[in-house]
Amino acid sequence: MAAEPPSWLETASGRVAAVDLAPTVEEVGRVASVGDGIALIAGLPHVRLNELLRFDSGNFGFVQTLGPDLVGCVLLDRVDDVVADELVRGTGEVVRVPVGPALLGRVIDPLGRVLDGGEAIAAESHEPIEQPAPEIVERDHVTEPVQTGVLVVDSLFALGRGQRELIIGDRATGKTALALDTIISQKTSDMICVYVAVGQKSATVARVIDAVRRYGAPERCIFVVASAAAAPGLQWVAPFAGFTVAEYFRDRGQHALVVVDDLTKHAATHREIALLTHQPPGREAYPGDVFYLHARLLERAAKLSKERGGGSLTALPIAETEAGNLSGYIPTNLISITDGQLVLDAKLFHAGHKPGVDVGTSVSRVGGKTQAPALRAVVGTFRLEYAQFLELEIFSRFGGLSDARVKAQIARGERLRALLEQPQFVPLRLADEVALALALRERLLDDVPVAAIAAIRERLPGWLDVHAASLVASIQSTGRLDAAGRERLLATLRELIAPLVRPA
Repeated sequence: MAAEPPSWLETASGRVAAVDLAPTVEEVGRVASVGDGIALIAGLPHVRLNELLRFDSGNFGFVQTLGPDLVGCVLLDRVDDVVADELVRGTGEVVRVPVGPALLGRVIDPLGRVLDGGEAIAAESHEPIEQPAPEIVERDHVTEPVQTGVLVVDSLFALGRGQRELIIGDRATGKTALALDTIISQKTSDMICVYVAVGQKSATVARVIDAVRRYGAPERCIFVVASAAAAPGLQWVAPFAGFTVAEYFRDRGQHALVVVDDLTKHAATHREIALLTHQPPGREAYPGDVFYLHARLLERAAKLSKERGGGSLTALPIAETEAGNLSGYIPTNLISITDGQLVLDAKLFHAGHKPGVDVGTSVSRVGGKTQAPALRAVVGTFRLEYAQFLELEIFSRFGGLSDARVKAQIARGERLRALLEQPQFVPLRLADEVALALALRERLLDDVPVAAIAAIRERLPGWLDVHAASLVASIQSTGRLDAAGRERLLATLRELIAPLVRPA
């Protein structure tokens, strides 16, 4: 005879007996005061720095300061919902951000919440926003180029995969435009781009996203946005979250590019939070750890060794100066942390020389080591020639120069300057840059009017695709140009330039 099934009472009794009734301890704090995105909390003696706290209203924040009586907490969102005397609990976790291939093509906030109206992110995992930088033994030499598609950068200040290159200049001098062109240029490369907006206007961010979707490869880009209207905590978290998102791809042997726009606003947010949490102010009211703040962030950019997968993370942080002053506190900090800087000059920009890169003060501390051999062979002494031309041009304003050699040098410099000017959203391929530099080096442009240089640059890509397609493919794949290819390229360039040469 089959046994009868247990009654509901027996089942319930079994479940109650299986419950662990041991006592549990939970620390609960209380909001002492709140304002300007900062909550001061009493009653959490064992909470840790950077720990994520949960408020009864459903809000979250992270611990910024630890005092003897009060804990300073930076709120991450919905700051108006937090009120005094509200209960707060520690989570034992730190701030994390979702990572994985599902983020590609998406617009998110620093906590991974979608901003593009699409579905929620199906993250592969959630990683802490603060990650240790790779150790020295885990890094490799920076030797592979990052093609920005901007001739003045690729020819004079070459960037490498794993490098940290600062873009700095006054307000509205084309800093974001230069970084945006670099992102758009990666549509033909294997680099994954992460654009981090910190304290930018929503309209500015929308223009950047629209430009990438129109001219670039948005399916390989991720946009992390903490606009000027976002809570200070979100703006503070944004750059760290962007690096964590990019590190997912780097640690799997891929190549990533991170643009942070911009770290000047991030430093201002850090100063605001520090003052509101009663940290002692230092120079220009910044706290003493502002250098460490950006150093630990940018040190995460690296080219990993083969044992670590050989991936790379390249950083292009942006900083703003006032009246061209590079000796300001935050600019000097960032210049000392990074591997070079592209300085954008307001006078050049307003004179129509775009991008307005100041050749005299810009530098790449990796430079020629990462430049494609074909381009390095033809640019030669362009930077020195351009610097000499700028000096001669100043002297020529005081009177006529009768020396034929000086006149020829100035004429060549004018063509070099015209060659380095480039409209936005028209990145050049490596083959195009090699061809333009070769034309100037071999003096094919000496008899061409300066005004016609722009037309040559515009027609060149299509001309090469028709008349030297195999040569273009070879340069793009190998980065090299042999003697036979050089002669063939010169012949193709002469055919293109011949109709524009002035009659003797």
